[in-house]
Amino acid sequence: MDSIDKLMRSPVSFLADAGPDEDIAISSRIRLARNLAGRPFPDAASDEVLHEICDKVGAAASESGALGCPGCFSFVPELMGELDREILFERRLASRDFLNRKCGTRLLVRSDESSSIMVNEEDHLRMQTLKPGFQLKAVWEAINQLDDELSNRLEYAFDEKLGYLTSCPTNVGTGMRASVMLHLPGLVLSGLIGATIQGVNKLNLAVRGISGEGSDNRGNLFQISNQSTLGQSEMQIIDRLESVIVQIIEHEKLSRRKLLERDKYGFFDWVGRSYGILRYSYKLTGEEALNALSGLRTGVDLHMFTKVNVRMVNELFRSIAPAHLQKQAGRELSPVERDITRATLCREKLAGR
Repeated sequence: MDSIDKLMRSPVSFLADAGPDEDIAISSRIRLARNLAGRPFPDAASDEVLHEICDKVGAAASESGALGCPGCFSFVPELMGELDREILFERRLASRDFLNRKCGTRLLVRSDESSSIMVNEEDHLRMQTLKPGFQLKAVWEAINQLDDELSNRLEYAFDEKLGYLTSCPTNVGTGMRASVMLHLPGLVLSGLIGATIQGVNKLNLAVRGISGEGSDNRGNLFQISNQSTLGQSEMQIIDRLESVIVQIIEHEKLSRRKLLERDKYGFFDWVGRSYGILRYSYKLTGEEALNALSGLRTGVDLHMFTKVNVRMVNELFRSIAPAHLQKQAGRELSPVERDITRATLCREKLAGR
């Protein structure tokens, strides 16, 4: 079993590389749900069958070279401590439902974390691929290749009329969820985010926070994704989502321009105060840090800082998370200790910048 420490030392492509529209679009992601033919879905499978599926998927990945296997990371959540499991969640590699399952799960991760497979979450396979910025079609090409590599060695549960069969009826069809993580401070500060979310929901698209379903929009971060997977092709879903994302990005740019026109110094003051909070605080809650990082990232987009770049801010969004702080500290931290450690990390990262 691979170690979390080794994973955390490896470079993360979707944070380190540049991407289209990265001033607003942080990352693009596509997830595919697949099940093996002739096997009960995970919730109805015995422990023996679950372990058999883990072995079967692992062998298929190694034989095909998918995810760079056998050189990929392989984690067995049931054998990991709570803190290490939480690291996987904070790095967007695994869902809480998956990590809380008691038996028969495995997580395969490409070394740069651009692609991964949860084995025996709600479905036998939950594949995902991420890329920086707004590039859903490039993500689709990557995950489609991964799917092809595995389907040559695994027989999927498939119906000629319905498409791919999944545990949840809402995933039947393509089994695809496509999403883009957007940074939308202009719409939030302008008071337009509510109307934007309402409009997106009317188009049968979902809006979630930084941690997915059930999370809020701390840091002015929003995930926009499709909800329906049946009756449309993968490219139809992507094209429809892309057209909405393009409009949201334009609305965000317009909102920022109007804020600068109406109250330039008020907008700059928000950015400056955000920098000051991160640079000089000695205690920072997670919410305070995320909101201040939103201001800092906006300042970077406006070229207000010469020694701070988008990739540094993106990395801070993740490294200030509770499990990451405790892993770096090498011990469990109380909430107050986490706030102190978080502030120290931000001060050190921004020292001299």
